[in-house]
Amino acid sequence: MKSLSPAQRRSRWWILGVVAVTYVLSFFQRFAPAGIAQDLAASFQTSAASLGVLAATYFYVYTVMQIPTGILADTLGPRRILVLGCLIGGIGSFLFGFAPTLDQALLGRTLVGLGVSVTFIAMLKLVAVWFEENRFATLVGVCMLIGNLGSVLAGAPLSTLAQITGWRGVFVGVGAVSLVLGVLCWIMVRDSPQQHEGGSRPVFDRTVVISGLLSVIRNRATWPAALVNTGMSGAFFTFAGLWATPYLVQVHGLSRAVATTHLSLWFGGFAIGCFFIGTISDRLGRRKPVLIVTSHVFVAIWLVLLSCITMPLPLSYALFALMGLSTAGFSLTWACAKEVNPPLLSGMSTSVANMGGFMAGALLQPLVGWVMDRGWQGAMVSGARFYDVAAWQAGVLVVTLCAAMGAAATWWLVETGCRNIWKSD
Repeated sequence: MKSLSPAQRRSRWWILGVVAVTYVLSFFQRFAPAGIAQDLAASFQTSAASLGVLAATYFYVYTVMQIPTGILADTLGPRRILVLGCLIGGIGSFLFGFAPTLDQALLGRTLVGLGVSVTFIAMLKLVAVWFEENRFATLVGVCMLIGNLGSVLAGAPLSTLAQITGWRGVFVGVGAVSLVLGVLCWIMVRDSPQQHEGGSRPVFDRTVVISGLLSVIRNRATWPAALVNTGMSGAFFTFAGLWATPYLVQVHGLSRAVATTHLSLWFGGFAIGCFFIGTISDRLGRRKPVLIVTSHVFVAIWLVLLSCITMPLPLSYALFALMGLSTAGFSLTWACAKEVNPPLLSGMSTSVANMGGFMAGALLQPLVGWVMDRGWQGAMVSGARFYDVAAWQAGVLVVTLCAAMGAAATWWLVETGCRNIWKSD
């Protein structure tokens, strides 16, 4: 990277700041159904499987958009796609908040997923373009730390606010915030240091888009990172995004407030873990050992959840905080994928690695609901279905197997030494 002027160095932090705030909103939208799962089930009189589809709709469109977003980030540029994403996500949030039926809620949720699907890859592209290579994982960790404020807000704070004002009003307000962020992105974000100084946006030869994407997909070193991301983030999105609160309430008899506090600890641990794990990896100059350790701790905790064993509350809180710290290991997969592919294709390579986790969330959220519905004994509590321990164990087993797959894939990762090791043939 060429040396930046003092004005460019100041500007890049403002750019990163506004995009990180946009990422907060993305995280909030991703995990919000978990905090209000009981409210949604009662409002739309839906089964676990249908509730899983409602939550997973976000992940369906997010998954489909990952590779197109990578291409758009490398061609159209992060600024334009961020603005469009904020506008579409805002409209979707309005529709979700006002939805009188499940079908209209699904439409709103779909637009939300479409809108926020561009945020993360655009952020990675901006970090790759504006900052030094050896700071990539650290800065991504900082952004994840900030972004996870959204997931923390989607836990206990959202649950509390929804009980006071109603869940619909919350999402109408979130829609308005999204539109404001779209305006800020247009005013403040620039795709590159050259554009900041008034130059034209760097030209990306569109004729090589397909060949570039194929080179990322054909690169065997890309896929271990993608599989680790699929297993770890897929398990995280599936359970934390919908089923964690009902699991704690129905299996362990916790109050809703205590259950959502567990969820907030998971998200908080994840946020802190992203910062420290990225920093530790960059300072060690290693990716693979860090991912091996965190992924295996992650699976061990899933085995505890699968057992449905009753624990003292302080120990349960500590377990969920540790779960968050270990979950953060998958944040290194984007660096692993970027560092084994051409630097010009950083958007595409990170989007390929990122796609699997959202695909897993899209498939597993309704699958877990379907598995649990098969074991449902007909019990109802406050207008929502109540599942016994056996039904929950069947559902949690699906998620545990996904996490185990991710841990196994860490052994095939290519160690990059925290630098780009791609070489043309």
